[in-house]
Amino acid sequence: MKKIILSLAAALVSFVAAAQVPSVKVETAKGETFDTKTLLDEGTPMIISFWSTTCKPCIMELDAVYDAMPDWTEEADFRVVAVATDDSRMLAKAKSFAEGRGWSEDFVLLFDKNKDFMRAMNVSVVPHVFVVDGKGKIVYSHTSYAPGSELELLKAIKECSK
Repeated sequence: MKKIILSLAAALVSFVAAAQVPSVKVETAKGETFDTKTLLDEGTPMIISFWSTTCKPCIMELDAVYDAMPDWTEEADFRVVAVATDDSRMLAKAKSFAEGRGWSEDFVLLFDKNKDFMRAMNVSVVPHVFVVDGKGKIVYSHTSYAPGSELELLKAIKECSK
């Protein structure tokens, strides 16, 4: 039984390490169509965070990352992509919510109203956060949030920046 569990865990780690950011059409804060594959154009590592306006842990995590950004950017070069998963009925609220929290200052804001990007990344619950290296390979992934766990994101960013 232990061998089966270890094999499954190794396969999952291999899948996460081999996965890439897919090409999916989402919307920007200005309502323009955006292809997620272009996130890789800059070649810098990034944090991709899937969130919604009704998810308190999502908001807590993004606020914690936002607050830490000035210090973190001194340690590593990276971007944060905040992907709202609210549907089309909640799109305006999600846009104003993100803007009101100041996230548009430091984050790339994307709106996945049809949940196409969410499905393509195999996200089933929010918050779900990925760290992606400069080549587009997913090097870290986690769901849920507890205060302090954002430090794992910085650690993963530093690792893939080496």
